[in-house]
Amino acid sequence: MLGFRFAHFDSMLHVIVYKNGTIKRQGRGLSFYYFAPTTSIVAVPVGSSGLPFIFSETTKDYQSITIQGQVSYRIGNPVLLADMLDFTVNYNGQWKSNAKEKLEQTIINEAQTSASAFVHELGLKEAIRAAKQVEDMILSGLKSSQALEMLGVAVLSVNVLAIKATPEMARALEAEMREKLQQDADQAVFERRNFAVEQERIIKESELNTEIAVEEKKKQIAEKQMEAKVQQAENDRQLREMKVKADIAIENQQSENNRKLQEMKVEANIKLHEMKAEADIQLREKNAEADIAIETQRQSLIEKKTENDRKEAETKGFALEATLKPYRDFDWRVLMALFGGKDPRLHVALGFRLLAENAEKIGTLNITPDLLETLIADQREKGQ
Repeated sequence: MLGFRFAHFDSMLHVIVYKNGTIKRQGRGLSFYYFAPTTSIVAVPVGSSGLPFIFSETTKDYQSITIQGQVSYRIGNPVLLADMLDFTVNYNGQWKSNAKEKLEQTIINEAQTSASAFVHELGLKEAIRAAKQVEDMILSGLKSSQALEMLGVAVLSVNVLAIKATPEMARALEAEMREKLQQDADQAVFERRNFAVEQERIIKESELNTEIAVEEKKKQIAEKQMEAKVQQAENDRQLREMKVKADIAIENQQSENNRKLQEMKVEANIKLHEMKAEADIQLREKNAEADIAIETQRQSLIEKKTENDRKEAETKGFALEATLKPYRDFDWRVLMALFGGKDPRLHVALGFRLLAENAEKIGTLNITPDLLETLIADQREKGQ
C-alpha cells in the first residue's frame, strides 16, 4: 500500500536495513515496516552450516585421488560479509543473488588449496591412509585463510570422510594386496609346518629325555630303597639291643623298687602298730579319765538334785502349812459356804446334807417339785 511493506525475519538471520545508502537498523530476528522504494534489506545467515565437499588431487606418484568430507562454519561478522557479498533480499524475503553459493565455493577452494600442497608430497598409499593429516591441514589452512577472514567466516570443524583412488588403481591395489596376503598366507603355512616339525622334534627329544630321566630316577629310587633297607636293618638291630638293655634295666629297677617297697611296707607296718598301740593306750587312759570325771560329775549332780528336791519339798510344805493355818479352826460348813461361789445347787446340796444329819429332829419335810425342776433345768442348760 503506497510502497509500505512489512518484513519479518527469524532469529538465525542478521538483518541490515539500508535507507538511502545509510544503515538505519540491524540485528537478528527483526520485524518492521519499511518503505520499499527507498529501502534495501540485507539478510545474512549467522547459524552454523555444514558444507560437503569433494575434489580430486594428484599424489607424488602422479595418481589421482578423491577427497570427500564436510566443513562446518558460521558467519562471525555478518556486517563485514554484507560489504563483500550481496545478500540483499526482495520483498518476499528471498535473496536476489547467489551470494551463499559463491561463499561456499570460496570455502571449498580454500580447503582444496590447503590440502593440495600436503597431498602432492605423499604417495598413493600414504595419501589413502592420511585422512586425519589431510583433515588437520584443511582445518589449519581454513583458519589461517585471509580470504575467509576478510569475509568474516569462522570455520568450526573439518571432517574428511574418505580418500579414494580411481577404480582402476583401487583394483590394482586390491590385487597387489591380495597377492601379498596370499604370499603372507603361504609363508604362514610354511612357518606353521616348520613349527609343527620343530615341535614334533622337540616333543620326541622331550620324550627321550623323559625316558632317560625316568630310568635314572628309577635307578636312584632302587639305590635309595637299598640304602633304606640297610639302614632299617641297622635301626632294627640297634632297636633290639636298646630294647634288651631297657628290659634288663627295667627288671633291675623293678627288683630294686620291689625290695625298697617291701622294706618301706615293713617299716610302715611297724610304725603303724606302734602308733596304734600308743593310740590305744592313750585312748583307754583318756576314756578312763573321762569315765571317772563323768561319774564324779554325775555324783555331784545327784547330790545337788537331792538337796534341791529336799529344799523344794520343805519349801512347799512350809508354804502349804502357812496357807492352811488360818483355816484350821474353821467349820467345814463355813468353808463350803465361803468357797462354794454363787452356785445355788451347791447351797441346796449343802442344805440337804444338813437335813440328813438332823433327820431325827425333823418331823415332816415337804420338798416341792418346782425346786427339783429348777435344779434339773439348770443342769440341762449346762449340758447343752
